[in-house]
Amino acid sequence: MTERELIATQWRAYGGADFPERAWSVDGNVLRAIAGDERVDLITRDSFGDFTLLFDWRLPRGGGAQVLCRVDESAGPAAQTGPALQLLDDEHHAEGADALTSCGALYALMAPWRDQRRAANAYHSGRIVMQGTAIEYWIDDHQVIGCDLASEELRIRVARSRFRDFPDFARLAAGHIVLQHRGTEAWFRRLRLESG
Repeated sequence: MTERELIATQWRAYGGADFPERAWSVDGNVLRAIAGDERVDLITRDSFGDFTLLFDWRLPRGGGAQVLCRVDESAGPAAQTGPALQLLDDEHHAEGADALTSCGALYALMAPWRDQRRAANAYHSGRIVMQGTAIEYWIDDHQVIGCDLASEELRIRVARSRFRDFPDFARLAAGHIVLQHRGTEAWFRRLRLESG
């Protein structure tokens, strides 16, 4: 198992060649989404199959972000192929009222196993584990999601969701990692990838 840090040079604008400096800033090992009109997602330059992504994240009051995995950029917006870990200030964001879109959820498909109500204004640790079709989400060393993306249960959930018209959603064996800019500030630091 090899670990490498995902520094700023390993990210670029979704649909672009360069780092989107008007939408994201870099301070050492911290990537920060800049609040404002320009929402540009970050995508890794490389794609990955099985991996563990480790990172710290922080949101302001009412903030939100997502981390999507195994994304095929050529298929359109990241959400059409990549399942997303929802990061949210549940107390002050409208999506926090629905368990399926609350912090720690497999976005719009599966509610987290633990409540994350006190998410704003502090750094939290995050971990995403992708192994074959199995996916796990962890926040602050507590597992909040674990499922098989190929299971009948999850396929039924997808068929009843906003993702039903995207045939490759959560089905790719490899793809890019995306940090989604949702219009608010969001900080990601110490992004590390274990693979091999």
